[in-house]
Amino acid sequence: MRTLLNILWLVFSGLWLALGYAIAGLVCFLLVVTIPWGIACFRIAVYALWPFGYTVVQRPGAGAASAVGNLVWLVFAGIWLTLGHIAAGIGFCLTVIGIPFGIAHFKMVPVSLMPLGREIVRSDAAYPSYRWGPAPR
Repeated sequence: MRTLLNILWLVFSGLWLALGYAIAGLVCFLLVVTIPWGIACFRIAVYALWPFGYTVVQRPGAGAASAVGNLVWLVFAGIWLTLGHIAAGIGFCLTVIGIPFGIAHFKMVPVSLMPLGREIVRSDAAYPSYRWGPAPR
């Protein structure tokens, strides 16, 4: 079912979203200072192509630089991208068939609002944080 949803998503929303994020990433690569946001744009573009079966988690150990970078992103791009995903999500949820696509737009809100310090992982992993070792006791 995930594959079918991803193919339909790719046709109706994903290709355009991924293209937009990829272009934004290329623009960010024009200046050396904005390369971290360009990398985040490319990561979001891949997620926008195939969102079903993946989720966004916060990366442990993301420090103060990620927080400051997210504040800059929030002011210049995050708010507008988030509002666009919310509007598209509401629009898709108005129809019964579009509800999964609306939910996919809502899943993209956290990563479009603050992309630094986040990672995209498979949803079927019971504990996505397994990659960073055992939980602190």
